[in-house]
Amino acid sequence: MHQDQTDPRASRRSGGEGTTAADLASSPFRVDRDRVASSPFFSRLGGVTQVVSSTGSGLLVHNRLTHSLKVAQAARAIAERLCSRPELGGALEKLGGCDPDVVEAASLAHDLGHPPFGHLGEQVLDRIARHRFGLSDGFEGNAQSFRIVTTTDVRGPEAVGLDLTVAVRAAMLKYPWTRLSYPDPHPRDMASPPRGAAEPSEAPGTGSGKFSAYVTEMDDVHGARLPFDGKVESWQQTVEASIMDTADDIAYAIHDLEDFYRVGVLQHATVAAELGTWLKQGLELASLSAAELDAQERRPGRSLEALRRRLHLKDSWAVDDDVFAAAVAKVRAELVDGLLAVPFDGSTEAEQAVAGFSARWTRRLVDAVGVLEEPTTRSGHVVLAQAQWHEVQVLKFVHRRFVLLRPDLALHQRGQARLLTALVEALEQWVTDRHEVGRLPRRLHDLVELAEQEYARLALDDPGALVGATGEKPSGPDAVRSLARGRAVVDFTASLTDNQASALLEALSGRTGQLWTDAFVL
Repeated sequence: MHQDQTDPRASRRSGGEGTTAADLASSPFRVDRDRVASSPFFSRLGGVTQVVSSTGSGLLVHNRLTHSLKVAQAARAIAERLCSRPELGGALEKLGGCDPDVVEAASLAHDLGHPPFGHLGEQVLDRIARHRFGLSDGFEGNAQSFRIVTTTDVRGPEAVGLDLTVAVRAAMLKYPWTRLSYPDPHPRDMASPPRGAAEPSEAPGTGSGKFSAYVTEMDDVHGARLPFDGKVESWQQTVEASIMDTADDIAYAIHDLEDFYRVGVLQHATVAAELGTWLKQGLELASLSAAELDAQERRPGRSLEALRRRLHLKDSWAVDDDVFAAAVAKVRAELVDGLLAVPFDGSTEAEQAVAGFSARWTRRLVDAVGVLEEPTTRSGHVVLAQAQWHEVQVLKFVHRRFVLLRPDLALHQRGQARLLTALVEALEQWVTDRHEVGRLPRRLHDLVELAEQEYARLALDDPGALVGATGEKPSGPDAVRSLARGRAVVDFTASLTDNQASALLEALSGRTGQLWTDAFVL
């Protein structure tokens, strides 16, 4: 979609549409891509865990920076393919537009808010934010990314966010709702909620499991979504957000498998047994009751059968048993009998095998993307073809079953959870120590001031936004100040790399004699 000075998609948070003297590009969307790539929050992603820390493992594995680059690569390729198809031009325009620069910028920015230690850190900070600090919307990596580009990054022209265009901000809203209140009616109450909108089964009453904005950024959400009114539903992603989301799935499905093949964690025998047993005994496994399947979960084939049943339960609009079986067979042939059949030994042949696997699968999935004008609530407007959708589900299953559920990884992550919890508690004590307020790290001090302004304004204009799932309303300036300090501590902690979090806790615990550390960067 061509943008000009009258294009509402190109307007910025500040109200302008152009560029500044510091910008290197003339296209406003390309400027956004450059602003994200130049942000220190983007640079820090090189020190943030994707699944396991490269520092701890001593191995070359993906981090959040390399993951973001590969998501952007796949997303731009998808956007360019869709834009090159004349038969899709009318549909893309009707749905609000599709620009490769917008997609690339949003993809580079989509993980800016990931805290130290990957998804484990996200879970820890959410628990602390809700239960210790009483923050109604807790912590969520996607919402934190949106907060960074609109509020806490100070490298933009006005020192408040990056002043990105409407289109890029909207494309970052993978889950375009808040945890509890926006939009009204909330998508978690739909008969078939969008992906991420439902409440976690283990935490009823807490609001959506995934969301892309906090209540403090609601003005930015409204501004970003305004040009798409009447084009997509309030709970739907824009086309560009849908492309970014699809590319994220593709990168996750392929590149994490590469890492754990290299590390030696992904073993041929165990994966072959799981997939092969299901292919041979599919009818027999399908006849098992839920209780029988659960009792036999450690036996080969049972976990894959459980996946098939979950897909029927959640995504009946897409799942097909014959296509699922074909996907299992495809993954067994390409991954198990192909890549995993020969252990990785660092040789040229092994590196070429990894590169070939990644390139074939990325091309296969990127080429299989299409557009639906009226998708199901469980899908975006941009979707994978049926065969490839099933293949992604199987690839992600292999990663989860044979990597994420490993006890040794759980042991490592429990230690990281304790570290992050102790760090937040230590920072909270520092922030609330009136004798030390003048010696806070300047970045933390600034975040406290910012959050106090935000929460004081909310308390006046929209006090209901501060009410959590428990229904308790903060009362009085002390309560509001307490919320603000909690948000500031969470913002500060989430802006650290893995190593900075560890070094900062060492310093705060008195366990290091080193006076100057890298703990206060950002």
